Amino acid sequence: MTPSLKPEPNNTRLQQPRRSETSLTLRTSRETLLLLLFLFVIPARNLLLAQSTPKAQLEHLRQQAIHALYIDDPLPPLHTHAYGSLLATPNIRVEHITFATQFGQRVPAIVYVPTHTHGKLPAIVVVNGHGGDKSSWYAVYTGLLYATAGAVVVTYDPVGEFERSITKGSETGEHDKPIPGLKHPERVGGWMIEDVMQAVRYAASRSDVDTTRIAVLGYSMGSFHAILASALAGPQLPRIRAAVLSGGGNLDGHNEYWDSSPKLNCQSGPYKALDFLGAASGTSDKRGAVLYALRAQSGPTYIMNGEQDSLITKFNEKEPFFAALRLRIAAITGSQTNLPETIWFPEAGHRPSWVTRPAALWLNHQLHFPNWTDAQIDAFPTIRAAEWVAKTGVRISKGYQVEQKEGGVLALDLNLPGLTREQLEAVPESDWQKNHTLYTLEGWTPKALAADATATAPRP
Repeated sequence: MTPSLKPEPNNTRLQQPRRSETSLTLRTSRETLLLLLFLFVIPARNLLLAQSTPKAQLEHLRQQAIHALYIDDPLPPLHTHAYGSLLATPNIRVEHITFATQFGQRVPAIVYVPTHTHGKLPAIVVVNGHGGDKSSWYAVYTGLLYATAGAVVVTYDPVGEFERSITKGSETGEHDKPIPGLKHPERVGGWMIEDVMQAVRYAASRSDVDTTRIAVLGYSMGSFHAILASALAGPQLPRIRAAVLSGGGNLDGHNEYWDSSPKLNCQSGPYKALDFLGAASGTSDKRGAVLYALRAQSGPTYIMNGEQDSLITKFNEKEPFFAALRLRIAAITGSQTNLPETIWFPEAGHRPSWVTRPAALWLNHQLHFPNWTDAQIDAFPTIRAAEWVAKTGVRISKGYQVEQKEGGVLALDLNLPGLTREQLEAVPESDWQKNHTLYTLEGWTPKALAADATATAPRP
């Protein structure tokens, strides 16, 4: 299927006025020159191949990265447990499940499933931003929206949030707190990345899912975990066909955003633990390029950012950064296949943009939604996220309801209902109270400390 809207090679920018949400053009002359250099001058294919990194070496780096982040290899059995379901609409069933992750911990998840479809379905895994969980507006909206399109959508709680918080609260930031005695805080980030991998494995384990049509969507911190999970996915995982990163994707260099993040456990610690990737590739820091080169072996990546997002713009100059990153990736892979594509929203700040029209068109091109055509996607009306949140009461993070941030997201409007927090609890209260250490840091920490104490193998 060829979408009616095909982005220009690698980089597009949304223009005003609004029906322009799908009018995409190349950016400034400087950036155009960079892209022309990339598209016509650099592709002296023999030169790229001469500089490329052998696949065996990339695989060795992948295995080293898994080791550096303390990700289980092999991954643990899923041991999925189902707790029932409810109907969100006549066409969408909401399933309550848990699956296993590191050290025998459990991940509570909500799965949105179309009720009237035929054949195998695509699947989408949602990876939340910092403070987000399966009760966040964008997790709920994504589940309902793309289940309407005919996809199975898996949403789950990150470590320390909602059913994985000792208080069952949201925006707790429990995973940020220092763990006394833990010598390797990157273990926490590795655990969170392993959760993404296990969510993908769960999706692939379903009898109704086509394992060749699985996508991962990551926002902010979730963009970091999603791209690492996509890059480091080994033989145990099905191919991740598509990755969409919003409010992120800028895997930069030493002492820049991801290195300098104050969130040691989930962001800067894990990224610094991968510092050897830069040295191994022959320059001071090619971590991002190596990770994207690993990702390119499986499928394409779509990066959606706002031009007013300081996470993206503080250390790097927007599209020139990504144009240079694509050059470095191509030098490693010896190919222009599956280089990350970028799209820019001029007035937008930090937000999850994968419920917008451009994202739906791109995902349709990759996953082939059974219930939608490109013409239908082009015709759908839109609604601002803040309006939908006000109408339904679904949770939005503090300070993010404003127009520049999440509140201004122009989501495809299919008159979707909200879900209550109680409806989004995967585990019955009595079971959770009895076994809460299976879900929380309280249960994971002693096992991680014991593993730290007995680890003898040097890290990369």
